[in-house]
Amino acid sequence: MSRTQRLVLVASILGSAVAFLDMAVVNVALPAIRRELGGGLAAQQWIVDSYLLALGSLMLIAGSVADLLGRKRVFAAGLVGFGIASLLCAAAPGVWMLIGARGLQGVAGALLVPSSLALIIANFDESSQGAAIGTWTAWTGISSILGPLLGGVLVDAGSWRWVFAINVLPIGATLLVLARLPPEPRPDRGDRVDLVGAILCALGLGGIIFALIEHPARGWRAPEIWLSLLTGMLAFAAFLAYERRARHPMLDLGLFRHRNFAAGNLATVAIYAGLTASSFLIPVFLQQVVGFGATAAGLALLPITVLMFVLSPRFGRLSATLGPRLFMTAGPIVAAAGFLLMSRVQLPFSYPRQLLPGVLVFGLGLSMTVAPLTAAVLADIDQRHAGLGSAINNAVARVAGLLAVAALGTLGDASLTAFRRGLWAIAALLALGGLISAAGIRNRPRPETEAESGAADPGHMVPGRRSPNRDG
Repeated sequence: MSRTQRLVLVASILGSAVAFLDMAVVNVALPAIRRELGGGLAAQQWIVDSYLLALGSLMLIAGSVADLLGRKRVFAAGLVGFGIASLLCAAAPGVWMLIGARGLQGVAGALLVPSSLALIIANFDESSQGAAIGTWTAWTGISSILGPLLGGVLVDAGSWRWVFAINVLPIGATLLVLARLPPEPRPDRGDRVDLVGAILCALGLGGIIFALIEHPARGWRAPEIWLSLLTGMLAFAAFLAYERRARHPMLDLGLFRHRNFAAGNLATVAIYAGLTASSFLIPVFLQQVVGFGATAAGLALLPITVLMFVLSPRFGRLSATLGPRLFMTAGPIVAAAGFLLMSRVQLPFSYPRQLLPGVLVFGLGLSMTVAPLTAAVLADIDQRHAGLGSAINNAVARVAGLLAVAALGTLGDASLTAFRRGLWAIAALLALGGLISAAGIRNRPRPETEAESGAADPGHMVPGRRSPNRDG
């Protein structure tokens, strides 16, 4: 690995980890925020979903911006914006100010995530991308799982406000690393940013999310609920229709003609809906039903972090050798089994007997899944559109999580019964993701096998070029 590649990997991990960390770190701080600022379950859902809404609806256009203006430049802008928004969150005097600041964090995070992965794809050739993406996935996945522990320590030791203020430290370190990277080639200025598509996407998701979060308190018959749901669905349908005929679409529907890209993103919907719902459900249950402190709730998920750290890069390398289909099939099903084990929980509560076995099985399944999934989805993305391709997959994951957290309100307020129902639903989603992968994902021929058979694609080893005979 060259010096530039090492710097790219470190910067990409540090920067994107901040965005992923803030998806999870806030979950363990929600009870403390509720005690200080007020608000019920709906307010807690909005604190999470205002971030995911901005992140999911703008990540696609951010990928296009990265391809248009330069990945390094957009990455740096996202870092600065995220730092400013984090300080606004830390200083928020009320719950609705915090929700607004979280939305600004999501806007900046939308610039960070696709440009970080695009930097890796642009600087690593095809033979080394699997290991690099596996390392990136491991560390960003670890940051998501480590978030509840870090958040718990900060809440118990000081205040929930430190959960946001501490972001300035890794952001500053990332900017220093980024400054040491060489200038990137002049980006292609032929494309345009799809503002109409971005507006339609945000309106569509916003209307649907408002209805899902607010309907438990207002009822489905309330005009503002069904009108919001109807408007959101129509706007999102208009978004998809517009993207089909737009000259410079932010969602290139043509990419979905490639089999692994389409199947991988469909599996992402099911898998990341379950993962995001679990990161909200478990910390809230442990604190508001069982009575754990914030740090104890964070420590409950620490074994997943250890397993991800040790196993995810290895599964990334195995996937590059054996193909992703086996891991994308078995991993989610193993993770689903972990949630079924967790559903045995009862009161009085015992973490070692009731929750830990399921947490360990879930961690194993998650480690098998994340790196192969990312690599398989991005394998057919033209390097020139790496920002857009990674943005699509990340946006799919965030939108799936956004909808899942919003739908948790249908289970009722925090209780043992609602927790069990949530775990069953999460297990079903993960198992569905494994079945989709088994049916849809195809392993690509290994380059050396093609060469030995005399059927090598002359452009196969060149990043950004596709074989005309590949099925996607």
